[in-house]
Amino acid sequence: MKDRLLRRIIVLAVLALLLVPAFAGAQGKEIVLKWPSIWVGKDSKAPAIAQIVESFNKANAGRIRMEIEPQPDYNAYEQKARTSLAARQVPGDVFTFNLNATTREFYDSPLLMDFTKYLTGEWKASFDQGAIAQSTLNRKLKSLPYETAILPIWYNTDLLKKAGVTSIPGTLPELWAAMDKLKAAGVMPMSQMSGDTNAWTSMLWFSHLAVSQGGANVWDKPFTDKVFVESAKILKRMFVEYSTPDAVGAGAGVSGGHFLAGRTAIFSNGPWYTGRADLRATPFFTSIVVAAAPVVGANRNMMISILQSNVAAGETKESARRDAILEFLRALTSRENIALLQSTSGAMFAIDSGYLPLDPLQKQFYDLAAKSKVLSTSLQIALGAEATLEFAQQLGALVLDKITPEEFCALVEKKVDR
Repeated sequence: MKDRLLRRIIVLAVLALLLVPAFAGAQGKEIVLKWPSIWVGKDSKAPAIAQIVESFNKANAGRIRMEIEPQPDYNAYEQKARTSLAARQVPGDVFTFNLNATTREFYDSPLLMDFTKYLTGEWKASFDQGAIAQSTLNRKLKSLPYETAILPIWYNTDLLKKAGVTSIPGTLPELWAAMDKLKAAGVMPMSQMSGDTNAWTSMLWFSHLAVSQGGANVWDKPFTDKVFVESAKILKRMFVEYSTPDAVGAGAGVSGGHFLAGRTAIFSNGPWYTGRADLRATPFFTSIVVAAAPVVGANRNMMISILQSNVAAGETKESARRDAILEFLRALTSRENIALLQSTSGAMFAIDSGYLPLDPLQKQFYDLAAKSKVLSTSLQIALGAEATLEFAQQLGALVLDKITPEEFCALVEKKVDR
């Protein structure tokens, strides 16, 4: 009798275990989220992002699954995101964008989730509060600040030493002198570019030149101001006298490729570049020094600092879907996962993870950020996507003497979002 009862109990227990998945499936369908991500392929953040998503999916198996839709072309993705939002469609359940004068217009859209009431307590405390303030418009937080950056000048000191340059240029005259020595030694001094939608490397140089002359609030001036005209003249000289023959029309891959191959000695980019495998494989990796741009005007200890990427989410009336999105974003912005991203990619973030870099090149970025007394933003962030695109499109004409610096600035001014 006891044996028969025991067998019945065992059978019922087994049946109960078999029925749990079916019952769970009937109660709630797995929520699948989409993320069109640029952090894929060769991007230095790609391995960590893949690991974060994989861990999240494993921990939430049967409940929530995040699917990455690879977007390896940064420029194409930025255009796609802007076009989608302008057409009143979100690019994905979760997506990133560059918060600038153009994309701020989308903050009025009901398409974007407002995080104001969700970002509270310890989660809110983990973010840099200045970055939260920058990302809040009209008391609405329609995106979370995520990746940040300072954007210094990079130097291959092996090439500088080869040319007899013994110190990092601190002023514009010192830079001209150093680049003359590099040319005399048979080294192409710098990487510039006019391609892509933002002429990235050269746009950064222009931003440094303008801020050095006009101060942190220089972007409040009309783009026809003498500060911008003079900056255009200096940048043109950099192209004509000191950059590679293919600089006009070159994209970021070409510009960065020259530096990676040891063909140019001077370059500009952000901290995420430190995590690139091809950079770390170069014979001169340990000789790289990053520094503030050479001073042009009276403003010293200036640094271009930006919110590189904000994370947004599509608004939804489905509470379960909203909860799933928020759960993923908490994971994406957790201190543990931010530390993973920092250690593997070199990128900097608006979340305090407690990470302290041991890598010498990464440490240079953190030390330089701490030393910079005044921070200002870049042309792209301050003036918007259309002005940045016009800057890139007209830069080649400026360099090739098809338009004057004054005409160049007037054309960009027409596209500025104010």
